Amino acid sequence: MPAIEMTGLRGAGRTYAVTGRPGLHVSVANLGLACCAVEFGSAVTRGLLEPADPTWEPEMTVLVVSGTLTHQLTPHLTAAWNAVVGPRAVLALGACATSGGPYWDSYAVVEGIDSVVPVASYVPGCPPRPEALVAAIVSLAGAS
Repeated sequence: MPAIEMTGLRGAGRTYAVTGRPGLHVSVANLGLACCAVEFGSAVTRGLLEPADPTWEPEMTVLVVSGTLTHQLTPHLTAAWNAVVGPRAVLALGACATSGGPYWDSYAVVEGIDSVVPVASYVPGCPPRPEALVAAIVSLAGAS
């Protein structure tokens, strides 16, 4: 397994301000494993999430995991989770991260990331809407 450098993952993602929620800053590490990761980019380009000043301290770090998790990738997901410092949460984005998606019965696929890391929020869909992603992030940050 190749080495991963994730020392002090807090803030290693990007800090975003949530549109319509003044003062809410969340560090998001987008662990995109497949096509649902594109929806994260859609949330940014639509102005639902705005890159924040990097000097702002985020309320928490959210690991957004999207796509099919294989058994070979589980050590990397565990390493990312363990590297996060401070308040943290995992968000399973889409059918593949939630349940293995259409590949659930493959020998190589984990049937949902919650068997590897504790998941605080599930966003269903294939793919889910960017608005659903942002709503889940806001809810996790306690600003709902």
